[in-house]
Amino acid sequence: MNALFTRLGATALLGTALAAAPMAAQSQEFINVLTGGTSGVYYPLGVALSEIYADGIEGARTQVQATKASVENLNLLAQGRGEIAFALGDSVALAWEGNEEAGFPGPLEGLRAIGAIYPNYVQIVADAQSGIVSLDDLPGRSMSVGAPASGTELNARAIFEAAGLSYDDLGRLEYLPYAESAELIKNRQLDSTLQSAGLGVAFIQDLTATHEINIVAIPAEVVESIGAPYVPAVIPAGTYRGQMQDVPTAAIGNILVTHDGVSEETAYQMTKLLFENLDRMEAAHSAAASININAAVEGLPIPLHPGAERYYREQGIIE
Repeated sequence: MNALFTRLGATALLGTALAAAPMAAQSQEFINVLTGGTSGVYYPLGVALSEIYADGIEGARTQVQATKASVENLNLLAQGRGEIAFALGDSVALAWEGNEEAGFPGPLEGLRAIGAIYPNYVQIVADAQSGIVSLDDLPGRSMSVGAPASGTELNARAIFEAAGLSYDDLGRLEYLPYAESAELIKNRQLDSTLQSAGLGVAFIQDLTATHEINIVAIPAEVVESIGAPYVPAVIPAGTYRGQMQDVPTAAIGNILVTHDGVSEETAYQMTKLLFENLDRMEAAHSAAASININAAVEGLPIPLHPGAERYYREQGIIE
């Protein structure tokens, strides 16, 4: 009899353990961080963010996904295929509107902001041997403008229009991201590229190791004619090897974005841990030095996630 009860008890305990296993698996938090190309700024910052969340959110399992950046990231969020993403502010505004030409099939009304972070700088890089030193030198020359309908490519369209240029003015147009553009310039198969990234981006640093380059100025009056969220900015002298002078350009703020399917508590933790670990973010890339909690809720084109809003209220950023 005792042996029978022992066997029955063991069976019951095994059944309980098996039943509990799926529940434990279901309770695990999964956070997919959507970034950009591996030679850009989004990617190293996304890696740092995933590590911060893995360390700081109990039961979290994190993953970093390299993508074509802003436009793809926002569409993936809308499909529930990511929990947090890096994106340019103008792309976020166009996603909220559902601008089809920009690559959004309809208004992405489920998007929610974690907060504004650092600015992207439009950086037009030309092989010094091409002789390109200004926007007026671009007609008839070859240029890459980023992946099709990427955040960078949307920036290129805006800059070209404001400068009175069009893609048709170019001798050859390529739609390529950072690394591929740099490789073609290295091989003397491309004159220039327009890319939108944080200062000190790896692909330009890498290019300057073997080539002399020109950083092409975008005059303040061109930027001002576009208007918000574009603002005049400067790439400081010495940002890249051989760059002896400040170069005027355009800047556009980046936003960390999530969606309304992410729980309030998770969004709260994602926001809190970001600002509590800015030193780790800056160690991953110097662009993170510009992240400032006091500017995190300024000029957002989409609503804050309630979890992020709770954190900013706790910190006195929102009354």
